Amino acid sequence: MRRLSLASWIFIGMAAGIALGVAAPSTARQLGLVSNIFLRLIKSIIAPLLFGTLVYGIAGAGSLKAMGRIGLKAIIYFEVVTTIALFLGLGAVNLVRPGEGMRLEKTAAEAALPQVSPTLSGTLEHVFPTSVFDAMARGEVLQIVVFSFLFGAACAAIGSRARPVVEFSESLAEVMFQYTRYVMYLAPLGVGAAMAVTVASKGFAVLVGLGKLILTMYAAQAIFVFGILGGVMLVTRIPVRAFWRAAREPFLIAFSTASSEAALPTALANMERFGVPKHIVSFVIPTGYSFNLDGTTLYLSLASVFVAQAAGVPLSLGQQLLMMLTLMLTSKGVAGVPRAALVILTGTLATFGLPLEGAAVLLGIDAAMDMARTSVNVLGNCLATAVVARWEGRLGIESLSH
Repeated sequence: MRRLSLASWIFIGMAAGIALGVAAPSTARQLGLVSNIFLRLIKSIIAPLLFGTLVYGIAGAGSLKAMGRIGLKAIIYFEVVTTIALFLGLGAVNLVRPGEGMRLEKTAAEAALPQVSPTLSGTLEHVFPTSVFDAMARGEVLQIVVFSFLFGAACAAIGSRARPVVEFSESLAEVMFQYTRYVMYLAPLGVGAAMAVTVASKGFAVLVGLGKLILTMYAAQAIFVFGILGGVMLVTRIPVRAFWRAAREPFLIAFSTASSEAALPTALANMERFGVPKHIVSFVIPTGYSFNLDGTTLYLSLASVFVAQAAGVPLSLGQQLLMMLTLMLTSKGVAGVPRAALVILTGTLATFGLPLEGAAVLLGIDAAMDMARTSVNVLGNCLATAVVARWEGRLGIESLSH
């Protein structure tokens, strides 16, 4: 039993919660307190984590200046491809509408908050904080992101004099990674309680909706891989078979372990053997692990609108675009966090007044979706190295022996 992974325990918690919700609905409804405590702990991660990772990532980006042209090309490619992934997820979730019929509800505390529908002008004004401490206390994700970007840029501008602040930000990020691991030990209980309450209150419509979400996500990821990444390979004249031979092993490692870090050494070695110069590989792939999360960004757009559908909250196209902008900004730099997508999703749901219960319910099926999004992240970063090398005129294709 001790050897079971956290993902296995979360599956067990989810199954136990579903069973309890069916067998003893009156008892299951009393477990809302456990689920709410878990979600409050998740919310406590967001502000310090975003601040630490973004400030350190921006202030420590001296490598971007050193790499110059390569760094600029990589960042442009990252942003274009991740934006396409966001909109593909948005289109898929609006076409299939997997959340309809579930009717998730806000807690009493969430319902008591004043509800204001986000508008473009209102959001643009609201993203600039008057006090970062007030923004952190209220969980204003966009305000934290804007402050962190400007603060990190200021640290980078003054150079070595900001070193203590940058080192503090790095330490803060590492502490929050560990803090997140501690909180995730409670995930099986939190997920089990959330599933028990949800099934007891809403019935099996929840499970049908979650099943539709999984199928929608896998279909959208497949379309992204074959349609978008395949199209990129055709446009940039990267040989598909040779590239697949190079990327196959890290892709399969990422899928089987749901860990980008586990696939990193193989990805670095294989792309160098594929013909990408070492200095491009060693820069683009690690940078892409923070800025080029194709599979994760696609999932986040699906999941956030899914929760809105499940809560019966209609979102206009403008509001959905604002949500995509929020996800695009907040997803940078936190790839090293266990269940990072949950942290980002929770912050986005809070920003748009959607029930946090949706995040806990999604965590129950997260392991099944994590394999797909992580493997697509790794595949996208492998392709990014080849694209940048092609733009630089430095791609020398070599055949891999396996």
